[in-house]
Amino acid sequence: MDMLLFPFQFGFMQNAFWIAAIISVPTALLSCFLVLKGWALMGDAVSHAVLPGVVLAYILGLPLIIGAFVAGMLTAVATGYVSDNSRVKQDTVMGVIFSGMFGLGIVMYVGLKANVHLDHILFGNMLGVDRQELVTAGLISAAVAIILLTKWKDFMLHAFDPAHARAIGMPVDLLHYGLLAILSLTIVATLTATGLILAVGLLIAPGAIAFLLVRRFGLMLLVSVFVCVISMLGGVYASFFLDSAPAPTIILILTAIFIIALTYRTVVTRLASRKI
Repeated sequence: MDMLLFPFQFGFMQNAFWIAAIISVPTALLSCFLVLKGWALMGDAVSHAVLPGVVLAYILGLPLIIGAFVAGMLTAVATGYVSDNSRVKQDTVMGVIFSGMFGLGIVMYVGLKANVHLDHILFGNMLGVDRQELVTAGLISAAVAIILLTKWKDFMLHAFDPAHARAIGMPVDLLHYGLLAILSLTIVATLTATGLILAVGLLIAPGAIAFLLVRRFGLMLLVSVFVCVISMLGGVYASFFLDSAPAPTIILILTAIFIIALTYRTVVTRLASRKI
């Protein structure tokens, strides 16, 4: 029993468990809307594109989260504007813009003599989270979760049928850019924990797993949160004994659960087709 509770005796592990629990709820909720709306690549694009904003904020002496949020919003808005006003499809535009922004961030970082490790920005530093970062992530996560839970029906209709949502008088543009703002805020909240590259896993995998397991959207939200919380806490716990980084361990657990869910859905579908 002492060995099982051993990780909880260290302050850095306690903070890692706290940050894992804090960011698991908003990322899980948001992932459901991103999966339904087909915005998986958008999450990837924004998470990579915040890097130049982080570097620029460091140069100007501003909080890194401000630079990350501004860069994420500019990328999301620019992607929507270009795709709406050109013949290029949205996924192509996102690929060009996010790779360009990521490359710009790398060039800016290399030319900057900074004491901020690039590995911590890209892959996170969950074991180095301090109390201030816990508070910041908690406030952002609470705001995102409250907005998504109170307006989930509006966002759901916007994801399923934006034309119908516009026809009945819903503020489609506000919902569209509001979801983009929430996406940027959520990435900012996960910046210190999973970093930029692995954040996309948290923004896609929980919703994809829940989508395979259930058919009602309300239940999908609950399942995604449960899966994300268990994976986050389990990944941090397992990383202590495996002597591995928590963030990649969490992503591996989510990937394994996704494969299990996909296998389960495939088997159930085939059995149902045979009965028919």
